[in-house]
Amino acid sequence: MSTLHVRGLTKRFGDVVALDAVNLEVHSGSLTAVLGPSGCGKTTLLRLVAGFERPDGGEIAFADRVVAGPGAWVTPQRRRVGYLPQEGALFPHLDVAANVGFGLPRVERTRTRVAELLDLVELPASFATRQPHELSGGQQQRVSLARAMAPRPSVVLLDEPFSALDTALRASTGRAVARALRAAGATAVLVTHDQGEALSLADQVVVMRKGRVVQADSPQGIYDRPSDAELARFVGGATVLPGTSSGSRVSTVVGEVTSKRSHEGAVEVVIRPEQVRLGGTGVVARVEEVSYFGHEATLRLRTADGSALLARVGAGSALPEVGTEVRVRVDTDVLSYPFTAIS
Repeated sequence: MSTLHVRGLTKRFGDVVALDAVNLEVHSGSLTAVLGPSGCGKTTLLRLVAGFERPDGGEIAFADRVVAGPGAWVTPQRRRVGYLPQEGALFPHLDVAANVGFGLPRVERTRTRVAELLDLVELPASFATRQPHELSGGQQQRVSLARAMAPRPSVVLLDEPFSALDTALRASTGRAVARALRAAGATAVLVTHDQGEALSLADQVVVMRKGRVVQADSPQGIYDRPSDAELARFVGGATVLPGTSSGSRVSTVVGEVTSKRSHEGAVEVVIRPEQVRLGGTGVVARVEEVSYFGHEATLRLRTADGSALLARVGAGSALPEVGTEVRVRVDTDVLSYPFTAIS
């Protein structure tokens, strides 16, 4: 497997700039998740790496082999890229073995090789004779991954491959696919709009916004050290409140809080739901909504000045009723950003 290098990649569709000088590096054998809302350019990035589109500027290289750039163009079929689309698109008239072996030279289409690939994606060899309609959605995606991995590609690209699955199946299939990619030492890029999927599966998370990379970091770095308040709100459902900072002390509508950064003047304060505590001597807020998930609950609160606030309550805690008033406080260090830096 090869390290993927993307340098200054630009793509336009008419007057629309889909990608604007994107830089990205995916280390050999690692899984990078490209995260962002619809229309941010993440699927366009994947299609350019695969060779389905030509860039208007910049360069794409697998290790030291340039596959797209000034004076260089390698066709998709010669890039040795494995591609897994949103729906696996198995051939309905072929059994699992024939689907998995479809991209292999005839001499490699052996029962042993198919069994190896099925084992890699955690499916028994007995599945080789099954038809696609006999498989669950998650099993179909695993077979699709086995087919993508069969020719030992330089890079594996996954375009929201779990979006058609239900929540539980999506999670289990995602974990199985990530294990298979790591077991094979694959260099992989996963495009997703699901932040939980990106944070839980990837070694690196790249967040895109309006055709640009906002931040590329470890999952923990993206969550704990977002580059701006908008990113903090996008990843993790943070509340962003105005505040006035004096050093590390910030005055807000929920009282004075301590910032991890030192600023002076107007700031935006990022408060995660898990940082909000109920009870004690905090400010009064009214409960507007209670969303119960079994292992936890999320409360939507409204302070006296009209500011919205999210709070997360663990399992076993007594839940207040909608319409009641509670006291809230923030007693852990928060992130803050100068107001002028907010986009």
